[in-house]
Amino acid sequence: MADEKGQTAGTQVPGGAAHEGGAFPPFDSTTFSSQLVWLAITFGALYYLMSKVALPRVANILETRQARISGDLDAATAMQGKATEAGAAYEKTLADAKARAQATAQQTRDKLAADADAKRKALEAELNTKLEAAEAQVSAMKAQAMTNVGSIAAEAASAIVAQITGKTPDAAQISAAVAATKNG
Repeated sequence: MADEKGQTAGTQVPGGAAHEGGAFPPFDSTTFSSQLVWLAITFGALYYLMSKVALPRVANILETRQARISGDLDAATAMQGKATEAGAAYEKTLADAKARAQATAQQTRDKLAADADAKRKALEAELNTKLEAAEAQVSAMKAQAMTNVGSIAAEAASAIVAQITGKTPDAAQISAAVAATKNG
């Protein structure tokens, strides 16, 4: 295909020179020695940079990281020890508080039991006094009633004899008969 100037499109070397038929430059055997020299120089330079700059920095980073990890582990161990001590102190404090609470409760129970026992004894003493007074009163009433029994019996016997016989009996004989039955 030709353009307006009459040139054809194609793969030509600029400037009209013909393309030389040579090998790909990295595989060109005439340049191997210079390539090997540059390879050795580049390798040496990279080795020097790695050994003097990059690897020491990496080693420093690793040492710093290891030191930080060791420090963190030591701090964690110390914190765990403190937490264990705090837990033991808490358990001891809790046990002491429970013991004090039980002792206080036992003292209160003992005090209340002593108070209740004292009140019970006072109440029993008061009730015994009232019971003795009531028994004395009952005995006095019984004695008084017994003194009246003789006169009531004499009156009843006199009324019964008067009812049966129709005559009023002698009061002295009836009193003697009631006294004889009472003694005998």
